[in-house]
Amino acid sequence: MTATIVWNVSQLNCLPRAEGQTDVVVTAHWQCNGTQVQDGKTYNSSVYSTTSFTYTGGAFVPYPDLTLETVLGWIWANGVDKAATEAAVQTNIDNLINPPVVTPPIPWNQS
Repeated sequence: MTATIVWNVSQLNCLPRAEGQTDVVVTAHWQCNGTQVQDGKTYNSSVYSTTSFTYTGGAFVPYPDLTLETVLGWIWANGVDKAATEAAVQTNIDNLINPPVVTPPIPWNQS
């Protein structure tokens, strides 16, 4: 079974003006969230990070025309490994379902 993965961008930081453009995105705050239901229990994991961009002129998407898909494309093109991030979220969920290390009670402290 695998988790349902959802990417989100929660905030964009912009320069008011750069290279003749307005509201130029310089940082995206993003999350990769995973949810999996196993044996009636829901498990969640997420990765949060930021990605920075440098606009040096050329092709430009006006801020009001940005879409989630456009910004995620920038994120993945600027060093964020989509597959590795999703795999990390899945591994975290797998470890919640089947912990690789457990902490049973100390045998001599049983009351």
